[in-house]
Amino acid sequence: MMIRGCATGAVVLTLLGVGAAIGDAQTGPPAPSVVLDSVAGRDNFERYCASCHGRGGRGDGPVASALRARPADLTTLARRNEGFQRESVRAYVTGADRNPDAHGSEAMPVWGPIFRGLDPSDLRTTQRIDNIVSFIESLQGPSTAASDLGSQLFRTHCATCHGPSGRGGGPMADQLRRMPPDLTQYTARNGGVFPSERVQRIIDGRDVPSHGDREMPVWGDAFQAVRGGTSEQAVKARIDAIVRYLAGIQERAASLDTLRPGHL
Repeated sequence: MMIRGCATGAVVLTLLGVGAAIGDAQTGPPAPSVVLDSVAGRDNFERYCASCHGRGGRGDGPVASALRARPADLTTLARRNEGFQRESVRAYVTGADRNPDAHGSEAMPVWGPIFRGLDPSDLRTTQRIDNIVSFIESLQGPSTAASDLGSQLFRTHCATCHGPSGRGGGPMADQLRRMPPDLTQYTARNGGVFPSERVQRIIDGRDVPSHGDREMPVWGDAFQAVRGGTSEQAVKARIDAIVRYLAGIQERAASLDTLRPGHL
């Protein structure tokens, strides 16, 4: 799996922008730092990646048309690679699986050494890269590949009630007071739009007042209670992966638009 097309020009443009700001320091605003203080994934993606890949990761950044090859659509990585291959993506971003001597023929910068040159803290560099990869993972469109995290979580935690197809015919379904709903009908029942925020809240369950009266587990608590403990970010990543999986099994094409809670 290769993520191609993010230009070294992004780095050049960033540095030129900083240089221009320094040149205008007496009359303009203070020059921005080349390296962000924030290590948040979204912040760093927008600073270092969006000029080529676009803020939404679809390969439509402002300098994309000037590149020899169109930047990759990062929202399709999971769909094109039998799930989101996190370690492969991380290795490609850092340059670990690329030959630096041959990197001159590639359009995408080797971010590992670049970030280490900009920030002397190895811990912050590692966090910065990991958070960028997590942000890219959050951009993934619906995927039902067997190796996708959402697919695996659904089979492990949901299929016993909702069935392997999500239609409500799991082996435990007839032991419940009410039959589990057909999860493939969210889009059809919601005017052709998949209500991702509402589904996310239902799965999480921690802020749904009536959730305690239902037979469905509060997965926000359940995921956080796994052996060794799980961070809130990891819990959200699991729930988001399940939501993407459910979007992928809808009978009508799902648009991952966020609707107001209660719209469904």
